[in-house]
Amino acid sequence: MVLPALLLFVVFGVVPLVGVLVLSFTQWDGLGAIHAAGLSNWKSVLTDSQLPHSILVTFEIMILSWAVQTPMSLLLGTFLAGRQRYRAFLAVLYFIPLLLSSAAIAITYKALLDPNFGLGAGLKIGFLTQDWLGQSNLAIGVVIFIVSWQFIPFHSLIYQGGVRQIPTTLYEAASIDGAGRVRQFFSITVPQLKYTIITSSTLMVVGSLTFFDLIFVLTAGGPGDATRVLALDMYKRGFMSNQMGPASVIAALIVLLGLALALLLRRLGGSTTASQQEGA
Repeated sequence: MVLPALLLFVVFGVVPLVGVLVLSFTQWDGLGAIHAAGLSNWKSVLTDSQLPHSILVTFEIMILSWAVQTPMSLLLGTFLAGRQRYRAFLAVLYFIPLLLSSAAIAITYKALLDPNFGLGAGLKIGFLTQDWLGQSNLAIGVVIFIVSWQFIPFHSLIYQGGVRQIPTTLYEAASIDGAGRVRQFFSITVPQLKYTIITSSTLMVVGSLTFFDLIFVLTAGGPGDATRVLALDMYKRGFMSNQMGPASVIAALIVLLGLALALLLRRLGGSTTASQQEGA
């Protein structure tokens, strides 16, 4: 029963990863012959001044988007876990952004934020007529906002399922003891969602390492290199500079960073067997 899934994992997971690792030790322009390059690609990438900047931008977007998405998703998920019919309707509406492609979202926001022909210029709102994508700090903020807007619905769905698994007897006992909704949220809901938070955070953190299409369409890494994340750096080296070897090195680094962060979050979460009620 496990063999089909294992075969798919090997074909679409292990084989491409091994191929990337092999390419990272070669010199290839994407068309001609492949030549062995030893460790020269790794040395050139690891000593390149652009790499620390790309890593810094990647982690900046990762941390700030996590800080925005987690509390918003937790609150929305808790709210939508109610059994009222209107909440189910709202859950469908909240889920719509996740159904849209990142490229389409980027094109839409790029048009809306245009300082000359966008929403601000049309409505004569001075605040919205800023050059949102032409200033480094504003561009980073726009990327974080759009990423959060797109993926909060997904994580809200995860928290919604987690909240519905919490035994109602805990809330009933807390109500008898005089605990209000705010006290119940922080004393019951949040602790019971510990492993849901770890799972959601892992998906956010690891997923942020692969942000490419939205940033590529929205800013192309600009202004300057203000939004040049690792995935975009990999693309530019590989498909714009025809340096598949260095691009493969960055791809390998992304995989290693993702594994390290996932293991770290799992370690911080502790053993799942320690959960008292969640998933019961």
